[in-house]
Amino acid sequence: MNDERELFQRTELLLGAQTMQRLARCRVILFGVGGVGSWCAESLIRSGIGHLTIVDGDVVCASNVNRQLIATTNTIGRAKVDVLRERLMEINPSAEIVTQQKIYTKETASGFHLDTYDYIIDAIDSLEHKCSLILEACRMPGAFFSSMGAALKVDAGAIRVAEFWQVKGCPLARALRHRFKRMKSFPDRKFKCVYSEELVADNATSGVEQSPVGQKRINGTLCHVTAIFGFTIAGLVIQDVRREPTKVLE
Repeated sequence: MNDERELFQRTELLLGAQTMQRLARCRVILFGVGGVGSWCAESLIRSGIGHLTIVDGDVVCASNVNRQLIATTNTIGRAKVDVLRERLMEINPSAEIVTQQKIYTKETASGFHLDTYDYIIDAIDSLEHKCSLILEACRMPGAFFSSMGAALKVDAGAIRVAEFWQVKGCPLARALRHRFKRMKSFPDRKFKCVYSEELVADNATSGVEQSPVGQKRINGTLCHVTAIFGFTIAGLVIQDVRREPTKVLE
């Protein structure tokens, strides 16, 4: 088997040995491993992240196949976190991949020990749970990045990165801001988001999907958009480790 240094040779040529050492020590927790999160996880592990906790309570279903890394006709019915862990371990057997097949809620929040992570990533769909995670993550010492809405988008060129309160043209970000204002509870600090400025197509429709985590409203999605969202968030982590070495917990 090739050693870990050889696996990441080309990454090290770009980032340098010290950054690679910090990436290997870095602890990341990722909430949601669907259309955005699955690609984010892949990019993180391929870039040398040494510890990744993946959290998702759902199983693979047929409607995931169009956009989720872990979804194939052979993985339908299996827990998303289990399928993803198998793939990530094939990429880097030395990585520590921890799976938690559960949903982030106010009630489960304390069980994730967010204060032990260098980076917290939000790639979940539920407005209620997303709001709760944002508030909690912004109280933690680790850096926090969030994915806004990747559904109903076609144009990859419209994908942007901005501070949450500066995000424009994203219905999900708008709904979150309204919810924070209604609750009179706001994130303790600023955080960056990946979003798209693209307007929703006039002919786009929505539907309803039943899953083990409940019934939910669904919108049209495309793989190249969700993947770029995920890759962009992974890039934010990599850039931050490279720029701020003291953020990585010893």
